Amino acid sequence: MSNKFEMNDFADSGLWLIGLAIDVRSRAYCSYSGFAVGAALLASDGEAFVGCNVENASFGLTICAERNAATSAVAAGKTEWLELALALSGGGAPCGACLQFLAEFAPRLPVIIVDVDDDNAVQFTSVDSLLPGRFTLP
Repeated sequence: MSNKFEMNDFADSGLWLIGLAIDVRSRAYCSYSGFAVGAALLASDGEAFVGCNVENASFGLTICAERNAATSAVAAGKTEWLELALALSGGGAPCGACLQFLAEFAPRLPVIIVDVDDDNAVQFTSVDSLLPGRFTLP
């Protein structure tokens, strides 16, 4: 993950978003992997949209927390986003499908990733840093 961003590059709402992501993580349905993820996405008007991962016995039908939050925002008519906070255990990054989905709307979206098991494990990155070769149509 890239550390080219510093905390002051993120909106003042970063801590609030992290709290929302941690809270929604507790509602993840992850009975197969045991890997709970919470996401909070801040729209340009200040409204936040949350999502958690929802697994399915047919793994291809699983929806990640990031796409869950993003589709909620789109359904509410909010397609301009300021930042995304993710809460998970043990570190990690969004999957390629989630990054491509987010890049459709906000290719340079700042992303804060917090490890709920380590207060010092906070990473500041962006969609374009995590997915530098995103797919685009002409």
